[in-house]
Amino acid sequence: MRSIQRNGGPSSVLGRALTLLTAFHPGDGDLSLAELCRRTGVSKPTAHRLLQELTAWDIVERTARGYRLGMRLFELGQLAPGQRSLRETAAPFLADLFEATHETVHLAVPDDTEVVYVHKIDGRHGPTVASRIGGRMPAYCTGVGKALLAFAPPGRLAAVVAAGLPRRTPRTIIAPGLLEKELARVRERGVAEEHEESTVGIACVAAPVLDADGTAVAAVSITGWANRLDTTRLAPAVRTAVLGISRSLMPDRTAPLG
Repeated sequence: MRSIQRNGGPSSVLGRALTLLTAFHPGDGDLSLAELCRRTGVSKPTAHRLLQELTAWDIVERTARGYRLGMRLFELGQLAPGQRSLRETAAPFLADLFEATHETVHLAVPDDTEVVYVHKIDGRHGPTVASRIGGRMPAYCTGVGKALLAFAPPGRLAAVVAAGLPRRTPRTIIAPGLLEKELARVRERGVAEEHEESTVGIACVAAPVLDADGTAVAAVSITGWANRLDTTRLAPAVRTAVLGISRSLMPDRTAPLG
């Protein structure tokens, strides 16, 4: 989960409360008050007061060892209409894609300079992929991210470049000019590929789910071992899935595919 701290941390009460919530990382269970303060920079008296109020709303739960995220957050997440509609619409197409390939299948959406995974089906014999539902990855070095960036609104690529392109593996594209050329190829082909750019040993092929204006609202990918995933052979299957999703989201129109 991404931190919302900006320029030294939030000054509002709401900002500090959200900073405490986003201090929880994947795999965290309970966190002590001291650990939450260490991660966020929020003072102990302020953190204690805010956590008491969040506990009253069931946003966090008090435990013997500290605090953990509460069920109310999960309930609120299920009310997000846009992503729920997308997941429900995409689910049968993703299931078909998985049955046809038996590789890990992802559905992701854009958020600022990152992608957020909103659905995942784990492959049966593929690598253990660190992605998780609700997890984030940089857009510039992932297949779904490049598919989204290639068909993004004006300014998103500039924001990604301005945020920096740190090298994650020896094959990560870190030069803005090379990234722009890569995205131009994605627009021409309608699919994006990743070959060990975000994680060593992993490759994927992805395609965007486009709205009526040709802007990517989501992306679907197949992920597997880099030494055996045939991205060229699997690309048509991914394109077929996103075409079905796009048409289902816009039943009265035919969605373009680049």
